[in-house]
Amino acid sequence: MPALRLKTKLVLAIAGMVGAIVAVLATLYISEVVKQRFHEVYAIADVINQHVFAVAKPALGVDLSSSRIDQNDPKQVENAIQELLQFDTGIAAVLESATGDSPSVLDVCIVDAQGLALLHTNPALQGTIVAPREDFSQVVNGGFRRQLKLIYGPTQTFDVRYPLVRAATGQPFGEVRVGVHTAFLQVQIKPQIQSALEFSGAAIFLSLILAAALSNLTLRPLAAISRRLDLISSGKAEPAEKPSQRSDEYGTVSTKIERLGRQMRDVKEVFSALKENLDQMMANLQDGVMLFTSDFNAVLVSASAERFIGRPRGEMLGRQPQEIFNQDSRLGRAILDAFSSRQPVGQEEIENEHGRHIQVSLDFIEEHGERIGALLTLRDAESVHRIEDEIELSRRLAAIGRLTSGVAHEVKNPINAIVVHLEVLRQKMKEIDPDTRRHMDVIGSEIQRLDRVVQTLVDFTRPVELRLHDMDLNKIVDDVVALASPAAEKYSVMLERPSGLEPLPVRIDADLVKQAILNIVLNGVQAMPTGGVLYINTRREGENGLITVCDQGMGIPENIRDKIFNLYFTTKSGGTGIGLAMAYRVVQLHHGSVEFTSIMEHGTTFYLRFPLVELPPNGGEQAAGTPQRQVSPA
Repeated sequence: MPALRLKTKLVLAIAGMVGAIVAVLATLYISEVVKQRFHEVYAIADVINQHVFAVAKPALGVDLSSSRIDQNDPKQVENAIQELLQFDTGIAAVLESATGDSPSVLDVCIVDAQGLALLHTNPALQGTIVAPREDFSQVVNGGFRRQLKLIYGPTQTFDVRYPLVRAATGQPFGEVRVGVHTAFLQVQIKPQIQSALEFSGAAIFLSLILAAALSNLTLRPLAAISRRLDLISSGKAEPAEKPSQRSDEYGTVSTKIERLGRQMRDVKEVFSALKENLDQMMANLQDGVMLFTSDFNAVLVSASAERFIGRPRGEMLGRQPQEIFNQDSRLGRAILDAFSSRQPVGQEEIENEHGRHIQVSLDFIEEHGERIGALLTLRDAESVHRIEDEIELSRRLAAIGRLTSGVAHEVKNPINAIVVHLEVLRQKMKEIDPDTRRHMDVIGSEIQRLDRVVQTLVDFTRPVELRLHDMDLNKIVDDVVALASPAAEKYSVMLERPSGLEPLPVRIDADLVKQAILNIVLNGVQAMPTGGVLYINTRREGENGLITVCDQGMGIPENIRDKIFNLYFTTKSGGTGIGLAMAYRVVQLHHGSVEFTSIMEHGTTFYLRFPLVELPPNGGEQAAGTPQRQVSPA
């Protein structure tokens, strides 16, 4: 089934909306008309009932004590009242006039308790038992659907009843029945319904015409926009000399289309530039790279591929593998077999006819189970071997580094001896001239600096023996706060630590972790030389325990944030550049992480995460029997 045009959809939508509104309004109008007419007929019949009752009331309330009948005999009393009603000319006149005043009233009668017609507008039924008809009040209150069925169905007659009660005794005597015929209602209401339906149809037809005109007027700018987009997509559109002056939606869309056209032209220029850059990159690649589409047409060929295949790039672009590779050569045969079997090749080394070793890698690219292309890589195996030799050299250099750490460890003993003998020499030389003292001070200072460098080298190159215990991370932080309090008081810094925190069980080397947290806390204290508040908090974060250290210092400049964990990097005049590097290393040894955020002039926040463990059944720390493990530096 063909899709509907936008214009047709718009016309149908408007016509449907108008039709729905008209249908609802017409239904409401017709229901009100029908309801009103039925109530009017019921009201007329009720008025006739009350009129008849008012006229018959004297006969019902007559005093029979002076008559000769036995008032204790109900039958005699009833017969006497029936004679009064039947011979009352006023009642007969009211009954006759009732049927003539309203076309919807078919007949009127007065019946006794047994349904015997005492008076009836139809003389043939007087003195007979009149069967009761359906009460008209049920039709009036029965709803619109039933009333509509009566109007378009066969004519029916209903009764509107009014009870007759003797005033003297309060006993029911009979009732007044007014017969209502639906023929007049049908004649009266059907034309009104017909007029409403005709008006509704005319309104819907007019809405179709207006919708067609409106759709033409609305979609006219859309056609212009479509033509403009076609020109832009074909690359024939030129920039508009001046933007559209219209301020409506068409003007807005036209402006956006012009902007889109400019962006597409810019993207085209950027794409051309990228293509040129890509060609330059491919020309500098040592590996031969070929990219194939889903139907195995070569769309990208690097310059180095010419060296491996022996054909110019221009002859390979847009060709199939069987048109590029020679079936008679070992390399071509291996590649064509892989394409034919759709089997990837992973770093397979092939020796060609000239004795050159080539590593071949073929990967079939798929997305959502659908093949979208293939990537062929040709690499000189001799270059790969050279890289492997360089990696092996790096491993040997690492071994030399470990050897260097051992040498550094041995250097510490002579340094310590020099320091001791230098101090003894100072004590023996009682009178030292200033020049000699200055030289000795320089020697002492340099020896101390050399000692710090050697000690740091030893610490960072030797394996660390972790003494792991099950601890509560909150207790470790509390101990750090106690250790850092004197330094915080010196800088007028208040350490704020919340209480009542949930336990955070971790398995750590308490001494190393304390030192790591202390280094970060002291850095935060020293970052606030004029005082402030240092917030230290701990909480659970998933499967980790999180320590947050937040200061109110000046923050860390953005240009050095990636260097603060480097060994020997420091911005303080008396700093060593070891504290943060040591903290980072300790956290890594515990399989945790260290991160930070910093806002200039607002402070820095460090986040230390340690994996949580389950507490043993008896809880608390387990200092004894905890296994130790040897961990190499990260």
